[in-house]
Amino acid sequence: MPLLLLLAVFVIATCGLIYELVAGTLASYLLGDSIMQFSTIIGVYLFAMGIGSFLSKYFNKNLLTWFVKIEFLVALIGGFSAAILFVLFPLASSFRIVLYFLVFLTGTLVGLEIPILMRILKDKVEFKELVSQVFTFDYIGALLASIIFPLVLVPYLGLIRTSLFFGILNAAVGFLLCFKFEQEIRRPMFLKITAVAIILSQLVAFVLSDRIMNFSETLTYNDHVIYSTSSPYQRIVVTRNKKELRLFLNGNLQFASSDEYRYHEALVHPVMAALHQPENILVLGGGDGLAVRELLKYNSVKKITLVDLDAAMTKLFTTNPMLTAINKGALQDGRVTVFNADAFQWMRDNQQQFDAIIIDFPDPSSFSVGKLYSNTFYKLVYKALAQHGIAVIQSTSPYVAPKSYWCINKTLESVGFKTIPYHNYVPSFGEWGYTMAMKDSIYNSPTQFVKGLRFLNDATMQQMLVFPQDMTTTASLVVNKLNNQELVQYFEAEWNAYLQQ
Repeated sequence: MPLLLLLAVFVIATCGLIYELVAGTLASYLLGDSIMQFSTIIGVYLFAMGIGSFLSKYFNKNLLTWFVKIEFLVALIGGFSAAILFVLFPLASSFRIVLYFLVFLTGTLVGLEIPILMRILKDKVEFKELVSQVFTFDYIGALLASIIFPLVLVPYLGLIRTSLFFGILNAAVGFLLCFKFEQEIRRPMFLKITAVAIILSQLVAFVLSDRIMNFSETLTYNDHVIYSTSSPYQRIVVTRNKKELRLFLNGNLQFASSDEYRYHEALVHPVMAALHQPENILVLGGGDGLAVRELLKYNSVKKITLVDLDAAMTKLFTTNPMLTAINKGALQDGRVTVFNADAFQWMRDNQQQFDAIIIDFPDPSSFSVGKLYSNTFYKLVYKALAQHGIAVIQSTSPYVAPKSYWCINKTLESVGFKTIPYHNYVPSFGEWGYTMAMKDSIYNSPTQFVKGLRFLNDATMQQMLVFPQDMTTTASLVVNKLNNQELVQYFEAEWNAYLQQ
């Protein structure tokens, strides 16, 4: 008996942490700010486990029966949690309440199980052996969960199938205990039928998980979802309507095919047209290949190095015919080398210098992205830029978030860059900002550009350099550093205020 119940400890620990990780990952996909989501979810989960441990003292009879019943409840709530949350996200105005309620309920049930199990085993195993074995199995299960979740489960199963798989595993343990200890459990046949019902319902949901996800995304997005996947880093969704394709990462619009040319021409060509025969170019972010498409319009370019964290993104924009039609097969060009790596680490290891550096990261909506807008990172950019080279950084909207925009400018200046702020209008986003950064102090605004551009010319270039009063700020701004991440605070406050208008 002890061995089987200790195996149950292992399953409890593994499944419990998986449900916690699923909730944290799902919340970061849907709500953003992964550090905040994981921090609060871990805190709520551990607090709930403490509540469960406290409540366990009120369970005094039929402990094995209670243990099996709780196992089934964990299987139901934890197993269906991801599907419930994805479906409710576009429907529930108080999504966070539902999220934290499910996390709290799961943590409370898991917190009940371990103390009850220890009381079941106390007459069968010496106390010091009991404590040693229970916590050993508990911690080993937690370690296994933390390793397989990012490496195996999210890439190959996705969040809905992952939670359902471990729900089935929880129910199967309860079912096995009903058979093994039939004489010690009250109403074993009822519990066996319950286990079978839970397992069958979750198997059906497992098979239909893609339909569940598609239904959820149909509710979330106005347009038809034509592609969606979860990578270890983000949820990638492509939608289509009569006039355009749209790319969403974690629910945030990245581009619309009808007007992305305005964004990418403004990002790339003010830099490239001002340089004399640029040959070696670095692109950080931009896994959609659209910035690379613009760079390949220059005959002088011999080498483009693209560094993007997510292999799922670069693979999608290298192989999907609808998307390669937009980037014109840019990532398949022989001059382009793709590295799927963390840009911060890649830049630390980099020993090359580049004629131009195009930085197209997502907005600094979380601390994990905010580090890529810090003075520490910009020192690495300064080192990697050739003496007469130019870097450009997409810098969010100076209209919606002027503090954020000018904080990026100030942070670049703090490491020695001379900066040229500019902006343009992209219908899908509104006014958008960019910042050029140079070691040399002179920027000669180009008057001629490569052929084939749809937006940028001499007149629009001059307009982009002028900032109206409502895109400036008189606030005293600080430099964005790794240890303060003030930019993330600015960004969150400004965009939240804008969205609540």
